[in-house]
Amino acid sequence: MGRHLAPKYQAIRRFLQCFSQFYDPGRFHGDSQLIAAAAAHHRLAWIHPFLDGNGRATRLFTDAYLTRIGVIGYGLWNVSRGFARSKNEYMKFLALADSHRKGDLDGRGNLSNEGLTVFCHYFLATCVDQIAFMQELLRLDDMRERLKGYVALRNAKVIPGPFSENKALSKEASYLLQEAFTRGEFARGEAKRISGLSERSARTILKQLTDEDLLVSDTPKGAVRLGIPVAVASYWFPMLYPEHVNAR
Repeated sequence: MGRHLAPKYQAIRRFLQCFSQFYDPGRFHGDSQLIAAAAAHHRLAWIHPFLDGNGRATRLFTDAYLTRIGVIGYGLWNVSRGFARSKNEYMKFLALADSHRKGDLDGRGNLSNEGLTVFCHYFLATCVDQIAFMQELLRLDDMRERLKGYVALRNAKVIPGPFSENKALSKEASYLLQEAFTRGEFARGEAKRISGLSERSARTILKQLTDEDLLVSDTPKGAVRLGIPVAVASYWFPMLYPEHVNAR
């Protein structure tokens, strides 16, 4: 980062072999897995194996690593979002971990163990911050109100649907969305009871919601759950994306 000079291309294969062996998720257990994920994030960025896109590839790797080690709830929260919201700190701490070893007590390799430790603290603090953010965002009553508000805006045709269709949503649609959020999923046959409408009207609303991916299902007749198209994310989850980050 900044003044970082990547290794010579001839050494990349050897570095990546050592990296993949040392940071194999199977070598770590408990809290050590999280620390390994943090350290691996910097080390892969330092190896800089690609001509361009190293930051994106490293963040994608970290998402995959945290999913692989089974971090509970990962996907509901995301550490890369935290990096985007604290970009200056992210760059600063990566650069600090790029520092050369400062003496005999600063680790055993060429790079500073102290700098890597500080980056790992930042990484873990960012994880905690993002967990807290999503817990607040997913508070049951608040989320229900946002779903109701979204449907009201659609019903008034103030905002378009996910696919830029200026098509209204009836107020009963909010009951189905709230049910999916609260329960996780519900059977299609329950749409009549949940909406309080006739069988035909309930099916019509359910079809519109599934056509717009606001409700999704694994099979055409299977239970439905809440879908989150990118176009609705800012309404359902305000401040989910940093202002300078393109949600796409």
